[in-house]
Amino acid sequence: MQDYPWVEATATGVGSHPGDDREAHMEALRTVFGELPMPYLPELPGRGVGADMIGRSASLLVELPVEVQPSGWRFTDGVGRDLKRARDHLARDLDGLEEVAQGYAGPLKIQACGPWTLAGAVELRHGDKALADAGAVRDLTESLAEGIAGHVAQVRRRVPGARVVVQLDEPGLPGALTGTVPTASGFGRLPAVEAVTAGERLRTVISGLGDDVFPIVHCCAQDVPFGVLRTAGARGISLDASLLRRRDEDAIGEAIEAGAAFFLGVVPGTDSRLPDIGVVAKPALELWRRLGFTPARLAGQVVLTPACGLAGASPRYARAALARCRDAARVLREDPEDE
Repeated sequence: MQDYPWVEATATGVGSHPGDDREAHMEALRTVFGELPMPYLPELPGRGVGADMIGRSASLLVELPVEVQPSGWRFTDGVGRDLKRARDHLARDLDGLEEVAQGYAGPLKIQACGPWTLAGAVELRHGDKALADAGAVRDLTESLAEGIAGHVAQVRRRVPGARVVVQLDEPGLPGALTGTVPTASGFGRLPAVEAVTAGERLRTVISGLGDDVFPIVHCCAQDVPFGVLRTAGARGISLDASLLRRRDEDAIGEAIEAGAAFFLGVVPGTDSRLPDIGVVAKPALELWRRLGFTPARLAGQVVLTPACGLAGASPRYARAALARCRDAARVLREDPEDE
């Protein structure tokens, strides 16, 4: 049985929040630290260039500068305005984190793109995607591993009591494995990546985090590659519970048996009528029962989250969705057999 850095009946968020300025980010920080057993460093893509998932993660790359072109982010020769803006966003966010988290001790989650999603989005200097070049993917992976490790060190300096959970966002991994990622022109598809290679590159980033970091991988797409994630060293898997299919359950059961944590997305990421806590907890309870695991493991091994990021939601809904996940997580700690 794994030792998890959170207590039983835990909830958290995926990462993104609504808003487009510093005050909105500070409010998001106050929300996640006020509402959740496992707070996280919110991301506000609404702030524009450099605050988006790709730009924010690319800003962590070591000695691989990027810039924005009409087609998106691209590698370049030197540090320009776009990269400086992305780094400034992150520096201000860390300042805010340090302010709000003073005295905090407990699990703290941070997020960054995994190597495959980043390689499928950032273009090489000549315009093709990095994913098209095995050498470029290797270089990006090694640079990202160093950059995320440095980011973790920064977070630890700001919040000394944090037990750090690193979430690698890999919504692009299933497409890379199946060969459905479009070329830069959009007229073709890049060749499929072998599962062994996918696991090796992901493992490079995960192993670079060190033994005192709890690594999870978030994949809100269908066909989550459970085997690849486990062999890469992911100790937790984050996904949208509504996309799970019965054919996934053998792989999920094997992962649970091996001690992997599951972060289950159980409420919508955009404004909607939130169901009561029993309905929110139901996907986790039913999955556990179908797989035949002891209820005593449920509240420690499953963390409840929104289905995806909250950037498209209103601030009021974002707060309510996180609070609903928190309250539903408590149901998992009660006697699940009676639910």
